[in-house]
This record gives sequence, structure tokens and C-alpha cells, in this order.
Amino acid sequence: QVQLVESGGGLVQAGGSLRLSCAASGRTVSSYRMGWFRQAPAKEREFVASIEWSVGSTYYADSVKGRFTISRDNAKNTVYLQMNSLKPEDTAVYYCAASRNGWFAPADFRSWGQGTQVTVSS
Repeated sequence: QVQLVESGGGLVQAGGSLRLSCAASGRTVSSYRMGWFRQAPAKEREFVASIEWSVGSTYYADSVKGRFTISRDNAKNTVYLQMNSLKPEDTAVYYCAASRNGWFAPADFRSWGQGTQVTVSS
């Protein structure tokens, strides 16, 4: 089991930037794939980005490609989501999650953080 704690959310104007952090703890953290998901009010949770902890392979949702960057710091057991050129439609609760074998589907991720609110004003 992996424990995850997100931080870094907040209120930002359209066009601005935020960096989310996800601190992971537990055994064999480096064997997991880490993902960022988001959920807006009255919408389903959706995939944003994921990264293979050991080799650093990354995947992105089309809606965030070129604007968001997922990365990890092995020494700190922390995964980041750098969000640039934010849009009002990026407003959501952002969740960090860990998976043994999934890349995109929320159902494949067994460990979840508590979420952090990101609000982008127009």
C-alpha cells in the first residue's frame, strides 16, 4: 500500500501556472506508476497524466498536452504536476494516485490521495 498526500492547489487567473506535489510513502514506491486525475463538479473523474516511476515514461491527456508536465523526484519520493497556461476548464479537484499496472483508467489505480482544489478564474 502506498500513502499519498497532495499539495499545491489554489486559485489562479487564466494563463497562470501552478505546481502540484504528491508525496508518496510506503514500501517499493519506485515500482509503481503514478497518475494525476481530476474531477470537476458533476463530472466523472478523468485522467490527466501518468509517469512510470522507475524509468520516467510519461503519458498525457490530449486536453493538457503541451501545457502540463508530470515529473518525479526519486530522492524525495515526490511526483509533480506543473500546470502552465491554465484555463477555466482546468478547474477541478486534482488527485494523485498509484497503480501497479495501469496508465489511464481510474479503476486501475488502487491508492489515492485526498485531493487538492485548483480553481482557474477567467
